[in-house]
Amino acid sequence: MGLSVDIQVEIPLTEEERSVLRWVHASLDEAASAEGLPPAEVSVTIVDDEGIRRLNRDFRQVDRPTDVLSFPQWEPGEPMEGAGDGPVPLGDIVISFPRAREQADAYGHSLEREIGFLAVHGFLHLLGYDHETEEEERRMFARQEEILGRVGLRR
Repeated sequence: MGLSVDIQVEIPLTEEERSVLRWVHASLDEAASAEGLPPAEVSVTIVDDEGIRRLNRDFRQVDRPTDVLSFPQWEPGEPMEGAGDGPVPLGDIVISFPRAREQADAYGHSLEREIGFLAVHGFLHLLGYDHETEEEERRMFARQEEILGRVGLRR
């Protein structure tokens, strides 16, 4: 088992801010393990509010920034298959770093916890989790909290 995480940073970050990104790796590794995934790969892109606003506008017809977006490479219900013996390409996660910082302040927890939360939230969407109904939301958020707790990113 194993998860390959490719992080692209499209905005300027300080060294301290860049150090927070290690929680993306830790959180996603734990999520992949918790979900019992075969070897897989995921791409994470860190953007600003304008970057995520453009993606929302272009792909969701929502002209505003959000905190995280997910673009799955496969449809839930389809078998997870990689190319030959290669890892399964799960998809792309895009996180607005400024939005993560604002939400960490608003919720009174660390930026590390918010970045980990957004990474796991996006990852679970790639796997087919959703929060359209109360039951789906309860299931997804419980799973997120379980995974984040396992890496020490509790509320």
